[in-house]
Amino acid sequence: MGRGVAIATIALLASHVLAAEANPVSPHADTHSASTPAANLSSDPILTQLIAQSLAARPEIASAKATVQAERERIPQAGVMPDPMLQVGIQNDGFTSIEVGRMPTSYYSIMASQTFPWPGKRGLQQEVVEFGARQGNYGVERARLSTEADVRRVYLGLLLVRDRLELLDRLERIWERSAGIARIRYEAGQGIQSDVLRSRLELQRLKQKRLALRVEERIRVQQLNRLRVHRLDEPIVTTVHVRDLPAVAPADESTVVRASLARSPELAAARLRVAQSEKSIALAERSHYPDITVSAGLMYRGTMMPPMWLLTVGAPVPIFSGPKQSRNASENEARRVANQQNGDEVEQVLRLRVQERQAALASLSDTAKVYQSGLLQQSEATIDSTLSQYAVGKVSLVSVLEANANYLNDVDGYLQTLADAQRVQIDAGEISLQSTPLSSNPAMNTGGMGSATTSAGSSNGTESSPSQM
Repeated sequence: MGRGVAIATIALLASHVLAAEANPVSPHADTHSASTPAANLSSDPILTQLIAQSLAARPEIASAKATVQAERERIPQAGVMPDPMLQVGIQNDGFTSIEVGRMPTSYYSIMASQTFPWPGKRGLQQEVVEFGARQGNYGVERARLSTEADVRRVYLGLLLVRDRLELLDRLERIWERSAGIARIRYEAGQGIQSDVLRSRLELQRLKQKRLALRVEERIRVQQLNRLRVHRLDEPIVTTVHVRDLPAVAPADESTVVRASLARSPELAAARLRVAQSEKSIALAERSHYPDITVSAGLMYRGTMMPPMWLLTVGAPVPIFSGPKQSRNASENEARRVANQQNGDEVEQVLRLRVQERQAALASLSDTAKVYQSGLLQQSEATIDSTLSQYAVGKVSLVSVLEANANYLNDVDGYLQTLADAQRVQIDAGEISLQSTPLSSNPAMNTGGMGSATTSAGSSNGTESSPSQM
């Protein structure tokens, strides 16, 4: 009779377990997260606000803008005429007295001279500096793109760690009920004490992993606050979950390539450097022609003798034009070739990155479909079945351990897949020249959350794209 009552009690508890898991309560309902699914990150108003705040406050952008302003101030300087020279002097015969007015070769003089650059030089100098200033505009654009991407990456990492905390809470509830079944089976003489101890051990391990995830969550919040120049411990509310994000499918490759080439700050700056080099070559060739210096002077010889005047025109003699002007032209030609090759390299890298990301999106999209088409449901059903069988003694606790670990890995693998797809999109929007590192092993280890600092969303909030400017 006692044995039958114990089995019935265990079976009743198992039925409560299955009912609770079939209708789970939202486990992570505190101030930082609410369940409001969104179609994608671009429609999240919180992320939009964080990006706007970061763009308005980040010092890197202000520094880039100040650099551009400084370069612009150089443009009018490059086109200005050289300053004229004014000379005042005296010429005197002898050392004992001033002979102006008594000796015809003694006089007071005032002279002015002005150098006139060869026609076209000033315009070319101004254009060379102007091309340099225009390159600075693309430095500002790069800072903006990288700032937005940094915020998106860290925000995605925050969403992922909070979803993992929810997953950990769900697994903890499963283990609490598993521990209850193990305790009742042990008290009824149907189980062994090691099952009870092992269940408690797994609960302690989950608490340990939660601490690590809480630390990562705090770091993500601090990183976001640093990016928008707010108090580091200021809380950030999120209403989006990674599990609600779509698995982004690849777009038409040729369209993406054209858009990337048109928007890349590095490629635009490289092309400007080529144009700047061409202007520098023209300026170097024009430097073979001398600048003309015109001087005029008036010599006052006193009231008794008429004044004298002087007018001169001078120019440098290009004796050393071989090692100077000719070398300068060759130097700028070499720079033009180097800049051209640099632009070609940037274009090649951009095309490669587009192909890499399109391939990654295709793979991630297919992987997400596998999870969505039944893998997650089957994994959850396996937990339900295993718990039912363990409750009536048909399987051991080891089977429960394996089912829980597999379920955890499957759900986390799905979250990681969605996060990776978003990260590929973020890098594509940034037009990053770096490859997008994907998770080599998106699933957690068999003990639960293996690492609180997985690759998804692991940006440290700094610019990561290689600037060619």
